Amino acid sequence: MPTNAFAAGAYAAIQNIGRGAPARPAGKAESGFGQLLTSALDGVAEAGKRSDAQAMAVAAGKANVVDVVTAVAESETALQTLVAVRDRVISAYEDIMRMQI
Repeated sequence: MPTNAFAAGAYAAIQNIGRGAPARPAGKAESGFGQLLTSALDGVAEAGKRSDAQAMAVAAGKANVVDVVTAVAESETALQTLVAVRDRVISAYEDIMRMQI
């Protein structure tokens, strides 16, 4: 069961989606749900990269363990949020497929 801290972290992650996202070429501007998913996936990947970089830095003796724990927790929260969104999308798809025409 998700905790209040997880819910707050997920809400904060959703608020930050789109900020700092890579620029798109002028001719290929996307908007809407596709862009939201793309930026969410980019955010999860970036959190994982930061976590890996911090772990390598602490192994080399160049970083603080607290920074590594923080980066890993952020990465875990981002991944849990992504999985929750995926589960909701699959559930919505299944509901649509069960509808009578």
